[in-house]
Amino acid sequence: MSDATQMVPGRIDDVGPSVRRLVAPNPSPMTGPGTNTYLLGERAVAVIDPGSDDPGHMAAILKAVGDAPISHILITHTHRDHSALAPRLSRTTGAPLCAFGPAEAGRTPTMQALADNGLAGGGEGIHDGFSPDSHLSDGLQITGADWRATVMHTPGHFAGHLAFCIGENADCILTGDTVLGWTSTLISPPDGDVGQFMATCRRLQKLGARQFLPGHGAAITDPHGRLDWLIAHRQTRERRSSPPSDINARPRQNWRRESIRTSLPP
Repeated sequence: MSDATQMVPGRIDDVGPSVRRLVAPNPSPMTGPGTNTYLLGERAVAVIDPGSDDPGHMAAILKAVGDAPISHILITHTHRDHSALAPRLSRTTGAPLCAFGPAEAGRTPTMQALADNGLAGGGEGIHDGFSPDSHLSDGLQITGADWRATVMHTPGHFAGHLAFCIGENADCILTGDTVLGWTSTLISPPDGDVGQFMATCRRLQKLGARQFLPGHGAAITDPHGRLDWLIAHRQTRERRSSPPSDINARPRQNWRRESIRTSLPP
């Protein structure tokens, strides 16, 4: 049975070294089977991406953790399908919220200027007002009673996006929404940035991980191949969305329709 067939909300699956997965009950065209909440460790647990603010999912997290304390709540990025439950879980358990920063943190000056001029994202749902207790930076090591994670800043899908490299050699990386197994990654300015996304993908390639655990969908067992596909896919889309050579000789409305069509998700 493939990992994809086991993507059932409320089910606990062992998916990596000291990592369990609990799928949130929020399936949609944007989230696939639902947001993946990961539980890291056994004796004192880190909850990674608690998901949308759903009381049933919170009950499932607490049941899965059992008597073990929750030591950290780690957030890959502040789209609401990943972070909305985090404040409630923190209040209930006393565990600190750990993330890159508030929702707007990490934007480049160009992207911040777009936001200041009224450009909104593409509908993923920014968690406005999110405020972490602890700000995580690239290269920071976080340790629990029986686990270790290294923080990696992975902008592209979201300016303040983080990945978490598990263990000594980063053989397993929790990639959030940077790398998904079931679709390409949505990049929507002002929080998404294609140039940063490509740089992040190339940086991940250099790590040589054996497994990616994404924010949505099944585990990825060929990380390098998946990154090759994502880079090639993005390059193809960028070529298609570039202005045609005869743009000055064509009606502007025709060019606009073609630009929109070629920029749609696959």
